[in-house]
Amino acid sequence: MKIAIISTAYPLRGGIAHYVALLGEALGKRHDVHTITFKRQYPSFLFPGKTQEESGEGVHSVPAPQLVDSINPFNWYAVGRKLREQKFDLLIFKYWLPFFGPCFGTIARVAKRRTNTRVLYICDNVIPHEHRPFDAAFTRYAFRSVDHFIVQSRTVERQLNEFWPGASYRLAPHPVYNIFGTPMDKQEARNALGMQGKRVLLFFGYVRAYKGLHVLLRAMAALPHEMELHLMVVGEFYDDEQKYRSLIRELGLEDRVTINSDYVPNEDVGRYFSASDAVVLPYVSATQSGIAQIAYNFDKPVIATDVGGLSEVIIDGATGYIVPPEDASRLAAAIKKFFDEGREAEFAARVRQEKGKYSWDNMVVSIEELVQTQPPAQPADRR
Repeated sequence: MKIAIISTAYPLRGGIAHYVALLGEALGKRHDVHTITFKRQYPSFLFPGKTQEESGEGVHSVPAPQLVDSINPFNWYAVGRKLREQKFDLLIFKYWLPFFGPCFGTIARVAKRRTNTRVLYICDNVIPHEHRPFDAAFTRYAFRSVDHFIVQSRTVERQLNEFWPGASYRLAPHPVYNIFGTPMDKQEARNALGMQGKRVLLFFGYVRAYKGLHVLLRAMAALPHEMELHLMVVGEFYDDEQKYRSLIRELGLEDRVTINSDYVPNEDVGRYFSASDAVVLPYVSATQSGIAQIAYNFDKPVIATDVGGLSEVIIDGATGYIVPPEDASRLAAAIKKFFDEGREAEFAARVRQEKGKYSWDNMVVSIEELVQTQPPAQPADRR
């Protein structure tokens, strides 16, 4: 098939760009794949981070063409016509935010006109974590031009069936992020980071309210100093950073928590995961998490909350622990149990077994089977 992927991609940064790079490489083994990305992804006043472009080594040596302007309707029609002229068999959009609904929906409509092109959305969410006006309207507009969907957790599967009954879709788990290198020696990684704690936990990724960092900090405060436990918080704050720093001071955790609030270049990600004993995902809400799939790449156990699809990936008592959300005492108990019982080596061995399920080749097969064997559905509310 001749395939175009329309999404965030290098030279833009972040987990979705990484996902698209790996997906493109996997599909490219068997198909003719082209990727295009944004020349303006967000207006600057809507972007809470420090920069929208990758600062380190890219996951692709050749940047994707930057053609799409998310807020310019004239651009949407021009991009759609360009795609139509190139006669693609399949357009793949990575869908995670209703903000992009009008843009993606229009591009897809124009590109499909008088062609046999099909459109597939890979949905990180159907209903976003942080609700905004017009979410439902923008998503409905975007979905009217979609022939097939890939969902990556049962939570998103339920969302899709409730929001868009009759959709043609396939459930395919989020693959492992394997672009950040291989595990390195733990002590070597700690030395490189100046991290000398006896036991180290990692909270990684953008800090937003729904990620539950405040719960993890309260859990840290409930754990005894004798554990010699240190928490690394690594990622840009898309929430008020001072709120968390004030909580750290209030809880007396200044000497037990280290914050790196900069975006981490790709070449440095492996050090943080390799330096940790376990990764903690204390999310208040979620669908699935790319962070869990980075942790699995580095053979790291994960202690997470029972939200979204996290418990589909993290096997309680085997590759980590699952605890109720927003319960600092239960989270603290799981962390203490992990270290008291010395479960790291056992859990890491099981992670090495489990992560084979989450391959990019499996994702490619799911896309191929869905598009080539299943006709586009006509959902009841497509109008």
